[in-house]
Amino acid sequence: MRGTINNKKREISEENAYHFLKHAQVAHVATVGEDGYPYVIPFVFVYEGGTKLYLHIGNLRESHFWSNIKNNPRVSIEVCEMGDVVPGKKYACQSALGYTSVVVFGTVKHIEEEPRKEWFYDCLWRKYGDPNWTFEKGGYPALPKTELFEVEIEKITGKYSDAFSH
Repeated sequence: MRGTINNKKREISEENAYHFLKHAQVAHVATVGEDGYPYVIPFVFVYEGGTKLYLHIGNLRESHFWSNIKNNPRVSIEVCEMGDVVPGKKYACQSALGYTSVVVFGTVKHIEEEPRKEWFYDCLWRKYGDPNWTFEKGGYPALPKTELFEVEIEKITGKYSDAFSH
């Protein structure tokens, strides 16, 4: 059942799902705690291609996310973009929402190498930053205060609706 799209007319190809993942802005990452409760948190992220996606957190204190993945490294990640809301012809309940969404299942690995962390932040600033920003100093002196995680994508699915054909 994990990763199965039941409404096949909404399913997008794996290639299109990966393409969407590369350009999406926010990833909602789900983990499961020792108590069995799910926990979902938004992340900015880097996906450059292949089957690896990267996330980071600050390590100033133990976090819910960090605690959960130490116990169970499996995650599910969702990224989406909302489209238009199209009103129903006769009834409000026939209205529809346009969207694109991608769901990833994978396993998290902690990355400690500083060159890889620097690569991550370079990619992060290319994706989210403004090319006109300038900084007083270069480099990333706070690297020791951050944790980098690599998600190995095991399964990816995607769905799309234009809201007109439902």
